[in-house]
Amino acid sequence: MRSSKDFFKPLAVGAPDPVRKVPMGPSRMIHFFPPSNAKMVAKVPKIAASVDILLGNLEDGVPSTDKEAARAGLIEVGKTVDMGDTQLWTRVNSLDSPWALDDLTEIVTEIGDKIDVIMIPKVEGPEDIHYVDRLLAQLEAKAEVKKPILIHAILETARGMANVEAICGASPRMQGLSLGPADLAANRRMKTTRVGGGHPGYLVRDDPDADNAEAPRNTYQQDLWHYTIARMVDACVMHGILPFYGPFGDIKDTVACEDQFRNAYLLGCVGAWSLHPVQIDIAKKVFSPSPADVAQAQRVIDAMGDGTGAIMLDGKMEDDASVKQCRVVVELAKSLSARDPELAASYGF
Repeated sequence: MRSSKDFFKPLAVGAPDPVRKVPMGPSRMIHFFPPSNAKMVAKVPKIAASVDILLGNLEDGVPSTDKEAARAGLIEVGKTVDMGDTQLWTRVNSLDSPWALDDLTEIVTEIGDKIDVIMIPKVEGPEDIHYVDRLLAQLEAKAEVKKPILIHAILETARGMANVEAICGASPRMQGLSLGPADLAANRRMKTTRVGGGHPGYLVRDDPDADNAEAPRNTYQQDLWHYTIARMVDACVMHGILPFYGPFGDIKDTVACEDQFRNAYLLGCVGAWSLHPVQIDIAKKVFSPSPADVAQAQRVIDAMGDGTGAIMLDGKMEDDASVKQCRVVVELAKSLSARDPELAASYGF
């Protein structure tokens, strides 16, 4: 058994000290780009200026013949592109693939000082995180990396969901989790071919009309992912890490994408994946509190004074729990405003 005092010691001699608190910078979207595509890589400097997180994808979506080219492209981006205050992440290949070890080894030794987070797909238990944790420490020590690289896990299997709390608490490197709805749906044997979002067959229906049993009955589509996202959020918050919604596959259906992102936002997610530039603005809109919500939250905070007791404001009871809710909104708005002057102006900061 490991002593709790050892949890924040480096796992390799010469590796940097583990973080004690996950950085909470703007994280409204994780925007994916293919590092093996030279035309897309050329656009990276412009895209980086418009997103919170830019991720070089080495896994799904990259043909096996292009895996090494994708890794080399990411390393070139890390060496040559000034990311400013945009985070640079990568999604490596799954740990059961023949590319994962080389992904981790070459990325850390070549650009370990430029990579903020490494996303690990198809994480099924804490043992996967333990393996990556130890390996990263050894590679950081070898490359003399001064800041620990954090780990982000994707939940894509039923076993991973069953072990979600243990995964979140597996290492101080854990930065957060993303939901991988397509792989998770397949693993669960869910009968949907959609990548995220709802399904017209997953619904509730009004009761029959008592006076006319044959009358049409209204139906209401439900959210397939409500339970999964809520459980993921609870596990992340319990361990002080960040929950993200993953991909929404129907690029053309911007309305449904915005709805799914907003569901995740209201349940506690800090951001979502963007697979196409059109989804960047959707994520910015959804994961930034509205000016009206910020103004109302600040109004409640101001009216509550020291934050104790209870008051009536516009016919509604506000108490210390209300203040806690309102501070979540205001603190998020202030964090985003530090990087976005236009958003700051809309909030009146």
